[in-house]
Amino acid sequence: MPADASVAADLLAAATADAAFTVDLRRRLHRHPEIGLQLPTTQAMVLEALADLPIEVSTGTTTSSVVGVLRGARPGPTYLLRGDMDALPVAEDTGLDFASEVPGVMHACGHDTHVAMLAGAARLLSARRDSLAGQVVFMFQPGEEGFHGARFMLEEGLLDVVPEAPVSGAFALHITTMFPTGTINVRPGPMMASADQFRITLHGRGGHASTPHMAADPVPVAAEVILALQSMVTRRVDVFDPAVVTVGHLEAGRTDNIIPETALVHGTIRTLSAERRADMVASVQRVGEHVAAAHELRGEFERVEGYPVTVNDAGVAAQVTATAAALLGEDASAVMEWPLMGAEDFSYVLERVPGAMAFLGACPPDLDPATAPGNHSNLVVFDEASFPAGVAMYAQMALTALAG
Repeated sequence: MPADASVAADLLAAATADAAFTVDLRRRLHRHPEIGLQLPTTQAMVLEALADLPIEVSTGTTTSSVVGVLRGARPGPTYLLRGDMDALPVAEDTGLDFASEVPGVMHACGHDTHVAMLAGAARLLSARRDSLAGQVVFMFQPGEEGFHGARFMLEEGLLDVVPEAPVSGAFALHITTMFPTGTINVRPGPMMASADQFRITLHGRGGHASTPHMAADPVPVAAEVILALQSMVTRRVDVFDPAVVTVGHLEAGRTDNIIPETALVHGTIRTLSAERRADMVASVQRVGEHVAAAHELRGEFERVEGYPVTVNDAGVAAQVTATAAALLGEDASAVMEWPLMGAEDFSYVLERVPGAMAFLGACPPDLDPATAPGNHSNLVVFDEASFPAGVAMYAQMALTALAG
């Protein structure tokens, strides 16, 4: 059911009134970014933000995760809200007066904003616990940027943190400059891609550059492998079940007059279905090994498994658009035509319970979403005016799910 207009207006007003808290926490987090699964400074700030709230708090054993449980006034289901916490190995060049104070580390993907908005939502929901029939689980997650943090939290029992009522639904926001400030953008079905790394090492025989016939040169074979991978995608992949194969790292030799023994072709595979994912992994392996064999070289294939496809439940996605329209207006609620080929480890949660991830637009007003520096850029700046919309969305999704 869509949110009642008066309730929605009250919630957005409360989020706006509490914006100073959200902005302050975000800026403190932004100054002190941390990478990976162990984020002690970030964890301490989250614990401080939750300390005065009627929330049962626990911390992870394998990571620096934080899980909070808010129990409503009446029994009911358990709904999960997620905010990821880790930063990236990026040197910040924004010039902000609260820029990163850690050399070479930056909250370039906006996870500092997710933490702050989720903490803000915890404050709003704590004040409205009498309206809740059930429990809200606040998932503060480290290690999203390639470290599988969500999977660690699931292995530690995240979904069963309320034993009598395991988590039955979930929602997450991700901030981006790709959309106008304060808009909520979502789609049913595949929202983001799976992501796997591959490494093809071509083993040849070194020699002198002047006598290539006496060697087995892996360099031109690496070039053939790369071209063959591109042809494989364009000729063998159904455009309605797409794939992206990109070689981002090519390494061979050290000087001009020595044929190296090996060459490395290193890249990524992105897909929007489990079936296409399995097919592409097998196809990349086949191309690497067989092109190498055609030149009497040995191709050694290695896959580093990444995140699964992020798939939004259709019903929850519809609830997101209805909630955004009620909270922020029809113009602020959009259904995305296409998924993104980036990857997200919230996919692990969505494999277990119905839920959705939505994008919160936060493009600064003086920039164009089509050209503004985006997530993972050393220049990205997120418009803090979007924060009340994010806080209210988190809170309203839980209130709707636990309306009783």
